[in-house]
Amino acid sequence: MGSEMCIRDRLITDEVKSKIVYWLTYAGMWLVALLPFRALYALSDGLYFLMRHVVHYRKKVVRRNLRNSFPEKSETELMEIERKFYHYICDYMLEEVKMLRMSFEELCRRMKYDNKEEYLAMIEKHGGIVLLIPHYANFEWIIGMGAIMHPGDIPVQVYKPLSNKYLDEMFKHIRARFGGYNVAKHSTAREVIKLRREGRRIAIGLITDQSPNRSEAHYWTTFLNQDTVFMDGAERIAKLMDFPVFYCELERTSRGYCKVLFDLVTETPKQTADGEITECFARRLEQTIRREPAYWFWSHKRWKNKRKESVQHG
Repeated sequence: MGSEMCIRDRLITDEVKSKIVYWLTYAGMWLVALLPFRALYALSDGLYFLMRHVVHYRKKVVRRNLRNSFPEKSETELMEIERKFYHYICDYMLEEVKMLRMSFEELCRRMKYDNKEEYLAMIEKHGGIVLLIPHYANFEWIIGMGAIMHPGDIPVQVYKPLSNKYLDEMFKHIRARFGGYNVAKHSTAREVIKLRREGRRIAIGLITDQSPNRSEAHYWTTFLNQDTVFMDGAERIAKLMDFPVFYCELERTSRGYCKVLFDLVTETPKQTADGEITECFARRLEQTIRREPAYWFWSHKRWKNKRKESVQHG
């Protein structure tokens, strides 16, 4: 009886802590979201100094990743990429917070979509498409693609749920403001099949360039001069539904402005070899990064998985 009460009290305490973290985070984000973009970027400049020169946010990880990815670059060149990266990541964080209050019209003004005619034609022809999205530039703003889709068509965003259920709901709310349909990663196939059975046409956005769990470490290749494992969930969904696959070529045109080119990878995924789509994503992403290296998530421990430690499939 006593142990049951202790467990119940602990659960209540954890619940209260989660709520407190949520309300404090939400209040702070709401206040920041009220700022105009000019003030937002002034705040970002201050945050940059704090993160790079005071806190040294993941500096060892960033420098190791850059050195291993670009052995041909000088120390001066790597430091310049690092500097621009810290400016970018601070801008990115505050731009995502801004989505709490940003209007749909403002988002569409700041995010431009190229090749949307082919994108829309494939949705109409096949009932859906799969978008391969990297953690590059302001990828979160792609959710505004609902503005260019036909009425009733759904932009589906696959995401990894946060441990704090209140914060998880908050970020789901931010994305849903712009017409996004949030699907937890583990429920992707079930939700996609359900939507198609309901006759809905969909664009499924999957962000698959970060380090997977060991159970998801399915496809190995050389990426940025390193032995790298990729998730192949996007390829599996594409083949399951036989949806055309597009790579999202993102470009940060200026501070607070971005554009994306929807580039067709294949219209017939079931006819591709195993791993072919995932390999194409790796090659295209490497080209994107080499064009402008600073706007990728260099602070992520991308190469923590080693081949011998991961589960091999096929």
